[in-house]
Amino acid sequence: MEKDASGHDWYHVNRVRKMALFLSEKEGVGYSRTIELAALLHDIADEKLNISKEMGQQKLATILDSVSIEKQEQEQILAIISSVGFKGGNGIPPNSLEAKIVQDADRLDAIGALGIARTFAYGGSAGTPIYDPSLQIRDKMTEEEYRNNNSSSIHHFYEKLLKIKNLLHTDSAKEIAEARHQFMESFLQEFYKEWNVQDEKYFN
Repeated sequence: MEKDASGHDWYHVNRVRKMALFLSEKEGVGYSRTIELAALLHDIADEKLNISKEMGQQKLATILDSVSIEKQEQEQILAIISSVGFKGGNGIPPNSLEAKIVQDADRLDAIGALGIARTFAYGGSAGTPIYDPSLQIRDKMTEEEYRNNNSSSIHHFYEKLLKIKNLLHTDSAKEIAEARHQFMESFLQEFYKEWNVQDEKYFN
């Protein structure tokens, strides 16, 4: 991930790791190696970052096998990672506090100023337009439809990012999300104002 240009680079991974450990402390769990490892490895098997889902899973399994941890902890880490992804709203619900913490940490990095930057970075790497007013916002979709590029980076705000605030699990993450959510709303207001620069109202 060192040279990734899609918003899923090492800096993203490390931010998620640090946020997950911060949330873990705030939620009374304390330091958890399981949470830290799950956060560090959460994007390794991501289908959009690998040639195939199977290759991603094999890569993750190889890394976990190289770490000196018990099989039970390996399985817990895999369970946490499996519930991180959004997948168009079709992701696996987290079934433990540890999984909720890692999912929240990853989703916090998808909103706010960093979330905006990552959205356009990924859009550019995937060949997605910045904005296409002729496209409809996709409210409910399958994972396959979500992966389909028949959308724009601005549409992604409505299809995922603006939903995140109400999908978080921990009180600590919800508190952090408030300001980041408001920042995205302000950005969108300014974006449309500049997009519609030909409108006379812009100059009034």
